[in-house]
Amino acid sequence: MIIGVPKEIKNNENRVALTPAGVSEMKKHGHTVYVQATAGLGSGFSDDEYATAGATVLATIEEVYAIAEMIIKVKEPIASEYPLIKKDQLLFTYFHFASSEPLTHAMLEKGAVCLAYETVEKSDRSLPLLVPMSEVAGRMAIQQGAKYLEKPLKGRGILLGGVPGVPPAKVLVLGGGIVGTQAAKMAAGLGAQVTIMDLSLPRLRHLDDIMPANVNTEMSNHYNITRAIKDADLIVGAVLIPGAKAPHLITRDMLKLMRPGTVVVDVAVDQGGCIETCTPTTHENPTFIIDDIVHYCVANMPGAVPYTSTLALTNATLPYAVQLANKGWEKACNENEELKKGLNIANGKILYKGVAEAWNLPFNEELVLANA
Repeated sequence: MIIGVPKEIKNNENRVALTPAGVSEMKKHGHTVYVQATAGLGSGFSDDEYATAGATVLATIEEVYAIAEMIIKVKEPIASEYPLIKKDQLLFTYFHFASSEPLTHAMLEKGAVCLAYETVEKSDRSLPLLVPMSEVAGRMAIQQGAKYLEKPLKGRGILLGGVPGVPPAKVLVLGGGIVGTQAAKMAAGLGAQVTIMDLSLPRLRHLDDIMPANVNTEMSNHYNITRAIKDADLIVGAVLIPGAKAPHLITRDMLKLMRPGTVVVDVAVDQGGCIETCTPTTHENPTFIIDDIVHYCVANMPGAVPYTSTLALTNATLPYAVQLANKGWEKACNENEELKKGLNIANGKILYKGVAEAWNLPFNEELVLANA
């Protein structure tokens, strides 16, 4: 198969979808790899390293899209890339369709085959291609939240871990999945007083067993959230419904219950956000303020630490990419239920229920069953 790796052009996105080691692996299986010039520089990989691994380096993104049968990316295509996508071209990347109606319609109209990292799912319901970036984002949420609690950045002016004689900050984490767990661990490690909420009692029991003493677990419901936000210094939104929009756990009216300078970090913003007032921001302009509450809503947080993120992501994605390249998407999805669940759009049809429901579009269950 002919594989293309374009340079990511989303604002301050420095990750790359395939490392030189990944190129070498693809070549070992007999595939041809084209990489756009400077695609790996942000993650620390030079064009020479790609060429040495066996890739052909192309000067422009247009050349990469034009020649490739499968495009491997990190983030969803942006508007300037839509015209470059060909009918029946396989795109393997994060899409988060439920948060972007224009992207959904564009991919349907182009007739692309869209296999989304975030909905590839194992039999135990885990999301193997979302986990590594969720781990990075969860840890970064605390790193960024601690920074924006500083007064010059409009925060409350509180040190996350406190000092002897002065109590630490209070951190509220909404969601006990991978993001929430990593956020709670980081905040606890810095000495904060942490509360983590989730809907699952078995999950809360597990977290209670593994977390240090300065982490409390609590059932997530409107009453408990409303009470907790009143004295929280940092709130991390870490809610995920695979392939679907995140529910709004904190509404705009609830902001007035918070103290001025409280920081909210909504890691779920690329799935619509679990804090109603959050809209996607960039690393260039990461925050905005509503009702004296600092909102950090960067949709590609791991892009700020591209070396770590790229290696973590490609460790997880490469085995699936090799399967797709070796067998083609139809056979690979027929034989691998995990990959099949990653299919969001193909043949101009929506194959993932959460995406169809997000935009009130037809869900083509028959085509899914035909590919089973």
